[in-house]
Amino acid sequence: MAQQPRNRKAMKAFALMSTISAYTIGGVLLGVIVGLWLDSRYDGSGLFLVLGFLIGLVVTSYGIYKTVQQFLEDDST
Repeated sequence: MAQQPRNRKAMKAFALMSTISAYTIGGVLLGVIVGLWLDSRYDGSGLFLVLGFLIGLVVTSYGIYKTVQQFLEDDST
């Protein structure tokens, strides 16, 4: 019976790391792709790429912050 809480903690940690990885890859990659598309459409010469990357980074950071905050609240109860 003592094995179940340990497995549950391991699964929660794995889920947290998977979510953080998805936020990191998805947010930044989407920002870069949209930035490249806008650069090609409006001849931004790299400006939209940088802006897309930075916006993706901000969105990723906020998503990770909220996810970790929720994880820590669940862990304390």
